[in-house]
Amino acid sequence: EVCRELWCLSKSNRCVTNSIPAAEGTLCQTGSIEKGWCYQGECVPFGTWPQSIDGGWGPWSIWGECSRTCGGGVSSSIRHCDSPAPSGGGKYCIGERKRYRSCNTDPCPSGARDFREKQCADFDNMPFRGKYYNWKPYTGGGVKPCALNCLAEGYNFYTERAPAVIDGTQCNADSLDICINGECKHVGCDNILGSDAKEDRCRVCGGDGSTCEAIEGFFNDSLPRGGYMEVIQIPRGSVHIEIREMAVSKNYIALKSEEDDYYINGAWTIDWPRKFDVAGTAFHYKRPTDEPESLEALGPTSENLIVMILLQEQNLGIRYKFNVPISRTGSGDNEVGFAWNHLPWSECSATCAGGVQKQEAVCKRLDDNSIVQNNYCDPDSKPPENQRACNTEPCPPEWFIGDWSECSKTCDGGMRSRTVLCIRKIGPSEEETLDNTNCLTHRPIEKELCNNQSCPPQWVALDWSECTPKCGPGFKHRIVLCKSSDLLKTFPAVQCQEETKPPVRIRCSLGRCPPPRWVAGDWGQCSAQCGLGQQMRTVQCLSYTGQASSECPEPLRPPSMQQCESKCDSTPISNTEECKDVNKVAYCPLVLKFKFCSRAYFRQMCCKTCQGH
Repeated sequence: EVCRELWCLSKSNRCVTNSIPAAEGTLCQTGSIEKGWCYQGECVPFGTWPQSIDGGWGPWSIWGECSRTCGGGVSSSIRHCDSPAPSGGGKYCIGERKRYRSCNTDPCPSGARDFREKQCADFDNMPFRGKYYNWKPYTGGGVKPCALNCLAEGYNFYTERAPAVIDGTQCNADSLDICINGECKHVGCDNILGSDAKEDRCRVCGGDGSTCEAIEGFFNDSLPRGGYMEVIQIPRGSVHIEIREMAVSKNYIALKSEEDDYYINGAWTIDWPRKFDVAGTAFHYKRPTDEPESLEALGPTSENLIVMILLQEQNLGIRYKFNVPISRTGSGDNEVGFAWNHLPWSECSATCAGGVQKQEAVCKRLDDNSIVQNNYCDPDSKPPENQRACNTEPCPPEWFIGDWSECSKTCDGGMRSRTVLCIRKIGPSEEETLDNTNCLTHRPIEKELCNNQSCPPQWVALDWSECTPKCGPGFKHRIVLCKSSDLLKTFPAVQCQEETKPPVRIRCSLGRCPPPRWVAGDWGQCSAQCGLGQQMRTVQCLSYTGQASSECPEPLRPPSMQQCESKCDSTPISNTEECKDVNKVAYCPLVLKFKFCSRAYFRQMCCKTCQGH
């Protein structure tokens, strides 16, 4: 399967592979394709490629666990682009891969810890720059609402402890909108994600604004010598409370209970502008340096409150308005009409390079212009949402910084890099690359060292030995050492992980071995000195390694004995020659015993023994 794994023959006639497929277009052949080429790891007919198949969504998974046990969490469900998966250059699926829904929307028990506060407190036992702190949520300006920014209690700093809060965390205290994947998503007043349900002016979800009435007025009385002076009483259950000075002054808005317990700016002590949790709601006290101070709360309040003013100079006027609950016997204001109205233009969605402003159409009461649920207006007469372009001028040049690449090494010091470009955004989805000199700030670094820690000892395998034996099943062996990462030091094997040790022996085969064969030795001397005799030789069945075997075919066995003939010497023995036994021959008594003296050879060799017989 060359298209899946390419094997090459080395100079030493060994097959080697890097376990990578052959290049696209490499010629290939299969049982059914005589001439083909490689395409995406498969051998296909030459000059063709499979037809592209667009991806299709698979089924949604079951809904996952809720992110919160109370107070409005979210659960998710996912699907995959695998029915079918895109192939042959086909398109990926379009649409949502993950969806969310609200869950556990019931309010948390009274006194339960704030969800964002708990997430910050989870970092109390983790050191920050070598020290431990008690962390509280920081929700001031200049931070992303869905990032977990925490304030070190007792210290004048905050930091981002996590890039995103847990899904289901409220974006801010005065909104039901929640964070999902680090982004703020709209939640209706019914605590349902993406719902159109709206609160009316009385903070009744889906109401028509008939269960409360608006109280507003202007207060500009003064005291000759200064001091605290009552402005207005706010009844229990009031909502949408706004108290605002008409001009910047040295006077201060204060708030107290019916029992004269001050919550804000009491006892001639001026509080820092911040959020105050009072009477079951959050009061936001603001005092900008160049704008009049204000006090706002969504309500409803859980007790009667009294707004005061601490006078230190002439009172230039305080405007107040809030909605107080009223009792009605009917189901609502049948005599009040409702009509569609466009809201003011929203803020531009971008500060430069072209954004969008929108005018949403909402349903309002005709008597006080307060927003109510859309179903109180005729849906057929709803005007379209208005849109217009804004801030179309190009953005100032800025550095585009890409993500860091993977480190080139996991230890012993590697390098990583990223793309750094000077760009200018000239449209909502259009950018241009500029020369680096156009970006005025210092150019961010493109490369840096990474993973400088020393590598642990590692296994280093030497080359494999030749396969032994030379044919048939055998083994290759090699030496595996525990070495330092720079390969300069050798450690005891116990310092490397045993489970990652490469094998030191593998099976191999250089082909089938030749079968055992008969091997014959040289013929011995003829047994007769004169005339016919016999000569012998050894015949063995040997394997290719030279070891004795019993698997040679018997019909092919060579003979181990054959007849032979020696020429007889016609010259008689001289009487003068001494008749004696050849001293090297020790079997002459046997020759006599077995009556071999009649044979010329034995008679000559054992002349003395055979004499007279």
